[in-house]
Amino acid sequence: MYKKIILPILFLVDPEKIHNIIFFSIKILFKIPLVNLIVRKIYTLDDSRLEKKLFGIKFKNPVGLAAGFDKNAELYNELSSFGFGFIEIGTVTPKPQSGNPKKRLFRLVEDSGIINRMGFNNVGLDEVVKNLKNNKNVLIGGNIGKNKITPNSLAIDDYIASFNLLFNHVDYFVVNVSSPNTPNLRDLQEKEPLTKLINSLLLINRGKKSPKPVLLKIAPDLNDNQLMDIISIVKDTGLDGIIATNTTINRENLKSDNKKELGGLSGKPLSTRSTEVIKFISKNSNKTIPIIGVGGIHSVEDALEKFDAGADLIQIYTGFIYEGPNLIKSINKALLNRI
Repeated sequence: MYKKIILPILFLVDPEKIHNIIFFSIKILFKIPLVNLIVRKIYTLDDSRLEKKLFGIKFKNPVGLAAGFDKNAELYNELSSFGFGFIEIGTVTPKPQSGNPKKRLFRLVEDSGIINRMGFNNVGLDEVVKNLKNNKNVLIGGNIGKNKITPNSLAIDDYIASFNLLFNHVDYFVVNVSSPNTPNLRDLQEKEPLTKLINSLLLINRGKKSPKPVLLKIAPDLNDNQLMDIISIVKDTGLDGIIATNTTINRENLKSDNKKELGGLSGKPLSTRSTEVIKFISKNSNKTIPIIGVGGIHSVEDALEKFDAGADLIQIYTGFIYEGPNLIKSINKALLNRI
C-alpha cells in the first residue's frame, strides 16, 4: 500500500515541503488519543532477543533512524513509535543557521536515491536542548557539527560548545566532519586536525562524572589509506566507534536526470560503497571498533549485508522514505529468524 499509493502521492510535492508537511501532520495525529498505541502495535516489534549492548548502552533493537531526518529533535518521541531502536538527531550547530539556498533537496527516483545540499540547517543548540527535555524514554544520539561561518581553525570551539550543552540530553555523540555540504568541513577528516578535535572532546568527556560514548561519522569517499588513518585515530584516541557512512559525492552509474545536482547522495547508489567501508574497517581493526552501518539500506537483504560486513547496529533514512515504516519491523523479524 505504501509504495503503490502513499509514496506516489508524496512524490507529487517538492521533497523539502512534503517533509515539513509530514512532520506537522504526525505531530497533530499523535495528539489524538490511542494513535500512538495503534502505530506502536502495527510497527513495533518488542522482543528481548533483539536487544544489543554496545559501548555501555542497551539498544532495544539494532535499527535506528539516521541523523538528518529529525534535525531539530522535534519528532523523536513520535518517530520511535515506528519501531526504531534509537533516534539520532541533528546535525546540530551552536548557532541557528538557515542552511544553503533552496532548492537543495532532490529525489533521484530512478535510482532510489536522494541528493541533498541542506547545509546543516537547524534551529541551534538552545532550541534543540529545549526540545530534548520532552524525551519520553527514547534513546537519542546527538550529531554535532560546526557553523558555516566558523573557520576550521576555530571548529573545535563549536564542537565543544555543542558537546557541553547537549551532554545531559543525549545518550551518545556523533562528531560529523564528513558532510559534503559545509565548505571545507571534510578537511577536518585529515589525520592531524581530526586527532586534535577528537582528543579535545574526549578530554572533556573523561572529566564528566559519567562519560558518554563518542563516535565519528565518516565519508564513503575516503580511500584505503585515509581509512587506515581513521582506524589509527580511533585506536590512539580511544574513540568509542564509527558511523559508516555519510553521503557520497560520487555520481557513477546514475540514471536520474538530476544526478548532476551538487550535494551528498544517499540511498541505493550508496549501498555497495557503504558496505565496503564497513567491511574494510571491521577487517583491518580485527573487529575491535564498534560500527554503526548506514547507507543504502532499502531492504532486509541490504540490512543483513551490513551486519554481515561487520556493523553492530544500522541506521536508515532514505530507505525509510522510499520503502515505508514497515522496513524497520521487517529487518527486526529477519534478525529474529537468524537466532
